[in-house]
Amino acid sequence: MPVHRSGKARRLRALAVGTLLTAFSLLSTLPSSAADIPARGSARMGMGVIAHDGRGGTPTTGDATQTEGVDVAGYQGNVAWSTLWNSGVRWAYTKATEGTYYTNPYFAQQYNGAYDIGMIRGSYHFATPDTTTGATQANYFVDHGGGWSGDGKTLPGVLDIEWNPYGAACYGKTQSAMVSWISSFLTQYKARTGRDAVIYTAASWWTQCTGDYSGFASANPLWIARYASDPGALPAGWGYYTMWQYTSSGPTVGDHDRFNGALDRVQALANG
Repeated sequence: MPVHRSGKARRLRALAVGTLLTAFSLLSTLPSSAADIPARGSARMGMGVIAHDGRGGTPTTGDATQTEGVDVAGYQGNVAWSTLWNSGVRWAYTKATEGTYYTNPYFAQQYNGAYDIGMIRGSYHFATPDTTTGATQANYFVDHGGGWSGDGKTLPGVLDIEWNPYGAACYGKTQSAMVSWISSFLTQYKARTGRDAVIYTAASWWTQCTGDYSGFASANPLWIARYASDPGALPAGWGYYTMWQYTSSGPTVGDHDRFNGALDRVQALANG
């Protein structure tokens, strides 16, 4: 009967509209964090520091026992190295790789530019322990800019291990599994280069994700991340830091660092 079919059609249309409205309502209540996840490859040193540890003051200036440095990544593009040199920066690290899927498109300008202006420079790897093994990522890093040479101007490579910008803070690993992953990376890096890699991390992340493991402190220099007037308490085992990232809002390049020693100590680390 025509009238019956028309009524049924209206009911079906109403049901469809109601379903769509419910779906849109559910979407609007989803957490915004899913939309805030950055693109793979865009991670950089200290990306999660402010969100997790906050930002305090800045250290005093003009300390002759420390040497100013910077760390840079692809999002900063071509870096004005002469401006940084004239401001007193004497060492620099450039992001080379992330996981086994990303290489910095500005690596040559950043890495070679620091060297050409007279700085002592090195490169770092942003670790993603949820994608491939530590040894695999160490190989990728060495093969794409993370090597070392005894030229007196090249610092050992850095393992940047910190909060996961793409998901769970500890990359879905238990504390013991995270320690094993880090050990795998460090062992392979040394096998490939002859140098012990520097570990960049934040004390709060290290405690959460490794259980404040102390076993790397005897061989691997510590680069601590803390945006405050002092570096704060260090992870277990390390009695001192080698480098300290103290701000992400410095002049010219945001990420500024202090080397815990005069320039001759920076040179000593480069020479091994």
